[in-house]
Amino acid sequence: MQYNMETITLFILAILASGIIAGLIAGLLGVGGGIVLVPVLFYLFTLLQVDESIRMHMAVGTSLSTIVATAISSTRAHLAKGSIDIGLLKSWGPWLLCGAIAGMSVFGAVDSGFLSIVFAAVTLMVAVYMLFAKEPTQETTDKFPKGVVRGLLGLVVGGVSSIMGIGGGTLSVPLLTVFKYPMRRAVGTAAAIGLLISIPGAIGAFLSGLGNPNLPPFSVGYVNLLAFIVLVPVTGFVAPYGARIAHAIKPVYLRLAFAAFLLFNSINMFLSVL
Repeated sequence: MQYNMETITLFILAILASGIIAGLIAGLLGVGGGIVLVPVLFYLFTLLQVDESIRMHMAVGTSLSTIVATAISSTRAHLAKGSIDIGLLKSWGPWLLCGAIAGMSVFGAVDSGFLSIVFAAVTLMVAVYMLFAKEPTQETTDKFPKGVVRGLLGLVVGGVSSIMGIGGGTLSVPLLTVFKYPMRRAVGTAAAIGLLISIPGAIGAFLSGLGNPNLPPFSVGYVNLLAFIVLVPVTGFVAPYGARIAHAIKPVYLRLAFAAFLLFNSINMFLSVL
């Protein structure tokens, strides 16, 4: 495909639209926006006829790079609302960080189609859980596992989230609600978790793609700089508004919105692989 001015303009407009949606969802659901950005970027790279072997890698890497900025903005907004569990972050954060580093250490060697299936399968499972989960009746946050179990959960969440190109909220929000975290506190804490996962994830995607001959224009490693430049200011600006909405609506609506977005993206990604 020829990358003429019309193609580039359409690409930028599509990125702008997805950035607005991703920013709102990042603040609203604490998911870093990757759950929206990865499928959108994957479809855009498909339309641009980016080599099939690296389409998902490009979508994941570009998503992770933008999540860094989105997570900072979203975390600040939730921190101001007092909805981030700092104690949990101190004990769980190192494990999440190690998991993200481990995931990105094998990222470059993983087949693009396999990455797509992982993305679709994990989001489908989480969507089904969130759709039928019940909101905790008591405001309690002391049931989350400690010790080795907490560490293993951190490794899994960090590793899977990094290779999916998401900030961790997609997995950590439902996981926290399983252990009776109130939805708003889970969302706020997940925003900060996204920052821990996206930084090593973005660095790993950048390094693992260096020198690949199939990279599309404006790309360094598995990060598309054009998409990054467009997305960062948009998602960073919009994310605080999503956080405000999260504190203004009932938690049950927050959970159902989360499930609906996950289900939509999962189905679309499965269809793209078939």
